[in-house]
Amino acid sequence: MNRDWVLQTRETRRSFANATWVPLRALQNVEQGEARVTQVGYVSEFFGCGSVAFPPQHREVAEKLSWRDLGIGHSVQPYAYEDGYYSPIDQYQYNDKEPIGVELVFVHDQPVVGGTKWILNPDLVIALRLVKEGNNWVRPEEDFVVVAREFFDDDGNHQLIEIKREFLIDYLAARGLALRLSYYRQRVENVASLEGTEYEGLESHQNDRDGGRFELLTRSLNDVYGGRWASFRVWRTDVDEEEDAPVLGPERDDNTESEQSEGVRSGPDGVRVEGEFWKDEWIDHRGLSVRVRGDTDQSLPHFIIETDGTRAASSALDSEDIGRWLWFRTSVVTDLLGRRGFSLKWYTAETGAIGSTSGYATHFGINSADLLTVYAYDIARLAAWEQHIWAAHNVPPDGKVSGELLSAQVKTQPASTHAVEELLFVSMRMLEQGFRDKFGVELFNHSINDESAMQQVSRFHSRDRASLLHLAKEIIRVFSDRMNVRELRKISTHKEKDKLASNKLLQDVLAKQVGEERARTVLGPVIGAYEMRVGDAHPTGSKIGEALKLAGIDESLSYLRQGEQLIHNVGHAVWWIGKLLFEKNTSP
Repeated sequence: MNRDWVLQTRETRRSFANATWVPLRALQNVEQGEARVTQVGYVSEFFGCGSVAFPPQHREVAEKLSWRDLGIGHSVQPYAYEDGYYSPIDQYQYNDKEPIGVELVFVHDQPVVGGTKWILNPDLVIALRLVKEGNNWVRPEEDFVVVAREFFDDDGNHQLIEIKREFLIDYLAARGLALRLSYYRQRVENVASLEGTEYEGLESHQNDRDGGRFELLTRSLNDVYGGRWASFRVWRTDVDEEEDAPVLGPERDDNTESEQSEGVRSGPDGVRVEGEFWKDEWIDHRGLSVRVRGDTDQSLPHFIIETDGTRAASSALDSEDIGRWLWFRTSVVTDLLGRRGFSLKWYTAETGAIGSTSGYATHFGINSADLLTVYAYDIARLAAWEQHIWAAHNVPPDGKVSGELLSAQVKTQPASTHAVEELLFVSMRMLEQGFRDKFGVELFNHSINDESAMQQVSRFHSRDRASLLHLAKEIIRVFSDRMNVRELRKISTHKEKDKLASNKLLQDVLAKQVGEERARTVLGPVIGAYEMRVGDAHPTGSKIGEALKLAGIDESLSYLRQGEQLIHNVGHAVWWIGKLLFEKNTSP
C-alpha cells in the first residue's frame, strides 16, 4: 500500500451526490492476505454507510445527525411501547415517539435461524414498479434496467444495498424527501516500522477535508493490543447446593466474596497505520418525478414531421387529434425486438404492432419506400426511453403513409390481407394436422410457440445479404430441422430412404402423389432456403446465387422485400405440399 491509499486522497474527494450509484446501507470489510489483525502484514479496508430520508420540516434537525445517529449502528426495527404506541419499521425516531424520517432499508434480525437480512423498503419497490431478479431489482418498463442491487459476502450476509441515483431522486421527489447519508471509511496496514516504507514521516493528525473529517493514527501494535489489564470477580457464599429448591436472599457483605487481579500484557512488535474518514451528505431531488408521480418529462425527443426536415417536440404530438404520421427506418423493429419484453404482431400483410414493456402496442404500416409509418400520437405516448429509440430511426416523410395503415386508421376498413409470416406458420400447422389425420404420425419432433418463433422469422431481419441468409436459417430451423425423419422414412418408399434427410424424404412422400418432377418443383423454395442456410456459414460461396434462384428470390428488390419473398415462397410451398397430399382432385 502507499500514502495515497491510507490517506484516502482520491476517495474523500468523491461525492455520492453526483455518483451513478448511491449506497443505502453498507457494511463491507475486505481483508488482504492471511495475516491476523495483530500481525505485521495485515491489511484491511472498511466501508460502512447508513441513510435516512427526511422531509423539509425536519431538515434542520437532521443536519445535526451523523455517523452515530444514522450509521450502521442505528436500529432499523419496529418498536411497541408499553402504553400502546407503536413505531413501525419505516419510521426513524429522533426521540421516543418522535418520528422525523423514513428508513429505506430495513434490518430483519433472525436469531432462531441465524443471520440478519436487509430489506429494501417495499414502498420504494412498488412505487418504482421494480421486480427482483437474482440480487438485482429491475424495472421492466424501462428495458429491465437494473435500479437497485444487493451484494453479499461468502457466508450470504448482506454487505451493500445501493440504488441508481436517477431513480432514487424520482422517488424522493414524489414523497418530498431528501436522503441523508452518513458513511465511514477505514484503511489499516500493520508494518514492522515506518522507516523505509511509504509511510515514513507520517504522524498522527486529524483535519476537515472535502466536507468530512479525516484522522490518521500511527500507533505501535503494543499500544493497540498490549497494555495493562484488570479483572474483578464477585460470588455468593450462601447457597446450599444440597437443597432441592434453593432461594437466594438479599445480597449482603457477609454472603459475598470477591477477588481481583491485574497485570500487563505485551503486544506484538510493529506499527499500525490507520486512516479514517467520516462524512455526511445530502442526496436532494430536483422536484421532478416522472416515474412515480407522472410529471411531464422534460427530456423528450423531437421528431421529423415535414419533408424539409422540420421537427416537432414530442409533447406537441401527444394528442390523438394532432393528425400526423411519422416515418421510420424498419431497423427500429429489430432494435426493439432485440430488447427483452418486446414483441411483433401482424394484423395484415403490411400492418402490425410492436408490443412494449410500457404496455402499449405501437401500430405501424410498411409503405412503398420500405419505411414504417406510425401515427404520431402512438409514439408520443410512449415512455421517454422508448421514444428516444424510435427517434434514432426517424427519417423525413418518403413514400407516403402506408395504404393499409390509412385504410385501417382513417377509413376504418382494415385490409383483408395476411402477413406472409403468419401464413407460413398457419401452413405448417395445417400440414402437421394433415400428416396426423392421413398417416397417423407426427410430422415434427417437437412443438414450437408460433408467436415466439415469429419474432425471428420476420422480413425485418433481412437487412443485407448476410442477414437474408440468416433468415433462411431461421426458416429451416422451424420447418426442416424439426421434421420427424424417423416417421417419414416409414412412409417413404425410396430405395435409399435411410440416406435421405428431411426435405428429400418429404419430397419423396409427395412424389408418390404427384410425381417426381412436380414434387421437386413444389419443394424448390424449401430446398433453396436450405441451401441458403448452408450459405449462412459461407456467404461468399458460389452456390448462393443458385440457392437464391431456387428459392424464388428477386435480387432486384430491397432486402426487406427479399426477406418477405423468401418467407412467402417457403410458406406457399408448405401450403401446396399439404394441398397436394391431402386434397382430392387437385389439378396441376
